[in-house]
Amino acid sequence: MDNAGNQRWIRVVTNALLILASVYLISTIFPSAERNEIAYSEFLTDVRADRFQQVEITDRELVGVLKENKATPGKAVRPSVVKAARLPGMDEANLLKELEAHGVAFSGKPSSSLGWLSFLALWVLPFVVLAVMFRLTGRRIGRGALTFGRSRAKIYDQSTKTNVTFADVAGVDEAKAELVEVVDFLKHPRKYQALGGRIPKGVLLVGPPGSGKTLLARAVAGEAGVSFFSISGSEFVEMFVGVGAARVRDLFEQAKSKAPCIIFIDELDAIGKVRSAQGVQMSNDEREQTLNQLLVEMDGFDTSQGVIMISATNTPEVLDPALLRGGRFDRQVILDRPDVEGRLAILEVHAKKIKIGRGADLRAIATRTPGMVGSDLATIMNEAALLAARHGKDEVGMPDFDEAIDRVMLGMEKKKQVMSSEEKKRVAYHESGHTLVALSVEHADPVQRVSIIPRTIGAVGYTLQLPLHDRYLMTQPELEDQIAVMLGGRAAEELIYEGVISSGAANDLERASELVRRIVTRFGMSRELGPLTWGEPVPSRFLRTPFEAEQRNYSEHTAWLIDEEERRIVGEIYARVKAILTRKRDQLQKVAAELVLKETLSREELNRLLAQEPAGLTPSSAMPLRGEPS
Repeated sequence: MDNAGNQRWIRVVTNALLILASVYLISTIFPSAERNEIAYSEFLTDVRADRFQQVEITDRELVGVLKENKATPGKAVRPSVVKAARLPGMDEANLLKELEAHGVAFSGKPSSSLGWLSFLALWVLPFVVLAVMFRLTGRRIGRGALTFGRSRAKIYDQSTKTNVTFADVAGVDEAKAELVEVVDFLKHPRKYQALGGRIPKGVLLVGPPGSGKTLLARAVAGEAGVSFFSISGSEFVEMFVGVGAARVRDLFEQAKSKAPCIIFIDELDAIGKVRSAQGVQMSNDEREQTLNQLLVEMDGFDTSQGVIMISATNTPEVLDPALLRGGRFDRQVILDRPDVEGRLAILEVHAKKIKIGRGADLRAIATRTPGMVGSDLATIMNEAALLAARHGKDEVGMPDFDEAIDRVMLGMEKKKQVMSSEEKKRVAYHESGHTLVALSVEHADPVQRVSIIPRTIGAVGYTLQLPLHDRYLMTQPELEDQIAVMLGGRAAEELIYEGVISSGAANDLERASELVRRIVTRFGMSRELGPLTWGEPVPSRFLRTPFEAEQRNYSEHTAWLIDEEERRIVGEIYARVKAILTRKRDQLQKVAAELVLKETLSREELNRLLAQEPAGLTPSSAMPLRGEPS
C-alpha cells in the first residue's frame, strides 16, 4: 500500500475513534434526563412501603422494578426501574428478610467483569466494521474512478517480450524495408541525430484485413528490443465524454516514462475519422475530443526521446487529414496482397510448424491462392493439418492442401444435401456451359476442376479456374472473355431447355453486370461514350462493401447511353457464347452426363473426355453457381 493509502486509512480510523469518544463523553457528562439512580436508604424505604414488584441483586448494585408509576404531589413521575449502589459491608441477610416479608420476588446475578469489552463490542466494533467496509468499497470505487481515465494498453517490455521478429513476417518485403529505418533509429539514435535527421513521428500501416499489419508492428518492437504499447482504437472511446482524451494523455505519459518505446494503435479509424463540419448534426463529441487530444500529443512529443507511434487501418480514406499531415503520420506503409513469391514465403513460415509430406508442393499451393493474404494462407495450412489428423495420417499431403483450399474458398461440401435428378442434371448443364466457354475463348484462365457438389457458401456447383500468373491490369478482350465465361451457364440452360432458364445464374449475372458497368463507366472502353469516366465512386480502398456510394455527375441522356452501351456489350458477348455452345452441343451433353455420373471432374478427366491436350496449371478463381438469396 502506498503512503497516500496509509494516510487515508489513518484518517478513517482516527475519525471513527473521535466519534466514539465523543458519544461516550456526551453520555457520561450529560446523563439521561430520566433519573433512575437512588440512595440505598431511599431504596429501603421503597421496599418497606411495598412499592417493588421485583428486585435483582448484583455485587455492585440493586435493581428494583416498581409496581406502579404514579405521580406524587411535588414529585415527578418516577421511572419504572430504579437502581441503588451497594454499600460496603452491607448486611444482605436483613435485606433479604425485608424483601421476603413484603412479598418481593428477588434474584441474584453476578455482574460481568467485561464492562469495557461489552462497551467495545457494542460501540467500537460496529464502527470498526463500518470503517473496514468503507475502506474496502472505497478502494474499489476509488480505483475504478481513478483508473477510468487510465490507458488500457498492453505493455510488452524486456520482461515480457513480443518474441516476434522480421523472420516471422513474410510476403511484405517492401514494408519491412521501410520499417528497418525505425528499428535502426531505436537502436542507434545518435547516428541520425548527429546529421540533424529526424525519424518520422508516426508510421501508418495500410492494407487489407489479414495482411499482417499488427504482426509487422510487433516485429519492429521485437527487432528493436524496446517496450511495446499495444491498444485498439475502440478502447479509447467510452460513453462518458473526456475519458478517451484522458486515456490518450495517460498512454503518452507512460510511453515517455519507458522511452525508447513504440506505441501501436490498431484500427486507428475508430478514433481518427474525419471530424464533422460546422452545422453537421451527425457528430460524436467523445470520439472527436479523443482525436483532438491525440493530435495534440503527437505534436507535443519529440522523436529524439525515442517514442515512435505506429498505427494500422483498413480504411485510410476516412481518416482526418490532420492525422496524415507532415509531423504526425509522416510515412504511410502499404501492405498489399502478396504475389506468388510472397505467398510462397508466407507458406514457408507456417510450414515450419507442420509436418508436411514429400509430395506436397508449396509453390503449387501459392499458385492456386491468388489474392489471398497471410491470414488466409495460415488458415489453409491449419485446415490441411486438421484434415490430415482427422483422416489418421502421419503427415500432411497435397490432397489435404487441395481440400483445405476448396474449403476456404468455397466452404465445406454438403454431401447430405440431395438434389432431385432433374435439378442435378440442370446444374450439370450449367457448369458444363461455364467449362466449355472457358476452354473455347482465347483469354480465359485454364479450368482446373468442375463440380456439382453443393457447398456451404450457397453454391450448388462451381467451375474452378487457375490463372497462369498474377494480373495487375487487363485488356478489353480479356474482360469480355471473363464476362463470356460468366454467361456460359445461363446460355447452356437456355440452349438445352429451349429457353426455360432457372435462378441459378443470379450470381453470374450480378458479377457480369458489375464488370460491364466498369468497362463503360470506369475503364473508358465504350465506342459511344469514348475515353471518359462517368460517376465518382467512393469505394473503400481495401474493404469490399455492398453499399459503395457513387456521386452522379452526368445527365439523363448520358445515363441512357450508359445503359444502352451495357446492353449492347452484354448482348454481343451473349450471342457469341450461344454460338460457341451451339457448335459444341455434343461436347456439352457429354460433359454434363459425366458430371451427373461422377459429380466432380478434374482437368485431366476433362482433357480425356474432350480429347484435348492438357494446358499449364496455376492460381485459382472459382465461379460458383448460386441460387437466389433467401
